[in-house]
Formats: sequence, C-alpha cells, structure tokens
Amino acid sequence: MTDDALTRIAEALERLAPAPMPAPDFSSADAFAWHTSPDRLEPVAKVSRVDISLLVGVNRSRDTLLENTRHFAKGLPANNALLWGARGMGKSSLVKAVHAKIVTEGLPLKIVELSREDLPSVQRLLAHLRGTEARFILFCDDLSFSHDDQHYKSLKAVLDGGIEGRPENVLFYATSNRRHLMPRDMIENERSSAINPSEAVEEKVSLSDRFGLWLGFHPCSQDEYLDMIRGYCAAYGVAISEDRLWAEAIEWQATRGARSGRVAWQFFCDLAAREGVRI
Repeated sequence: MTDDALTRIAEALERLAPAPMPAPDFSSADAFAWHTSPDRLEPVAKVSRVDISLLVGVNRSRDTLLENTRHFAKGLPANNALLWGARGMGKSSLVKAVHAKIVTEGLPLKIVELSREDLPSVQRLLAHLRGTEARFILFCDDLSFSHDDQHYKSLKAVLDGGIEGRPENVLFYATSNRRHLMPRDMIENERSSAINPSEAVEEKVSLSDRFGLWLGFHPCSQDEYLDMIRGYCAAYGVAISEDRLWAEAIEWQATRGARSGRVAWQFFCDLAAREGVRI
C-alpha cells in the first residue's frame, strides 16, 4: 500500500473520530456557546443583552432569579429554573441580564448557551465543565419538544438524573413558551391513545417537574408597554413628548396586533432611527 493511500486512510479515520476537544480556557470570557461537529466551546466576546433595570413588568421573576443565581455563584444551594410563558416578555433577556448583574457584583460566574438540537451532546459538555473551579449557568433558549422528539431524555441527566447527577458547579436555566415543554394536544393524545395513559403522560410531564423554579411570564398591560418604551428612551437619550410617544406607540402595537417587551423594543428601534440616535 502506498504512502498516499495510508495518508488518506488516516485522514478519513480522523474525520470519523476527531481528536478530543482541548481543555477550554474559561478565563478568556464570561460567556460561551457550545457547538458540535466538532465539539467546541467558543467564547462570546460581546453578549447581546439589555440592562436588568430596563426589564419592566417582571419584578417578581427578576428578583427570584437574581437571588437564586447569586446563591449559586456563592456556592450555596440553588435550583434549576424554567422561565415559561408569553412570547416576547423578556425570558431570555432576563437570564442574560441576571448573569451580567452577578458578574458586575464581582462574583465568578460563566454562562454557556446550548441549543435544543445539541441536547444529545450534553453529557460531553458536562464532562468539560465538571471538576473545574468555575461555576456555570447552562442556558437553553426556546426549549420545547414535539411528539416524536427524544431529546428530552438527554435533558433529564442535566437536571438531576444519571448515575453521576448534575455537576455541583453547573445550573440549568431554560426558557419556553410552554409550561410543560410540549404542546397541550400532545399531552391529550398521550392520555387518549396510550395503554396506560397516566404513565405515558407522567414520563414527559415529569421533565418540567425537575425544575425547582417555575417563573411565569404573562402578557403586559398597556401601561407596562409604555413604561418599557419610556425606559429605553431615557437610557439611550431619545427625547420625545409624552403625547407623541403615546400616539405612535399605540399605533405600532395596533399594527402588530400584539403588545409585549419585544414589540416595545422594536418600536423603540424604529423611533431611535427616525430621531437619528444610535443604540
């Protein structure tokens, strides 16, 4: 066999079984994104987030999550958290804002973003995080499962399952539009078609029970919607009269057919552009 043939075989084997991921340099950043094929933790130099003071209408959830995260950063007991509820009401923004607040307090805490599609690789990720001195919030945004989706079984090991259990230095935060992480009609179908309906439903619903904190987010009122916009205007120096803000903001929400924190931010971006203010 020629040297060229041996080289091609060796390269093919390396593609099938890539070299182990090198030990991450966790001192390089406070935020990381987990990717697979090949496995790697990429540092995120600039996290897309808003200041915690700009999150309006979620005071109870904000204070609860902040206290829980602060306890964890100090090495005290803390709970995994599921932030569920209305779209665009700041669930993922709150997680990132709380992390930033803890870091500014001088407490060592990292955040690692994990996509739902990469849940089957979570045990490999935990192997890299386990045993290091750093403490990590493992964050999965927009988590939900369909009828034939088996990814939820991978998640159980992160929360409290498996022989090793969750690493002491890792906490899991997830956001979802669904309280039980799966469509209501899927749960009803399980009840109606399974041989043992209660067991079929319990297996899937028990996943959300593994979160110690359930923080609900609900549609905002018109006053809260306007307060969000006022807060953005004050923070970024956009001067606008109250009458004009009220009229334009209400028209914006009417054209969108929705009212939420996301809609408030979208209106503010449009307003800031028209006023020539960079954000």
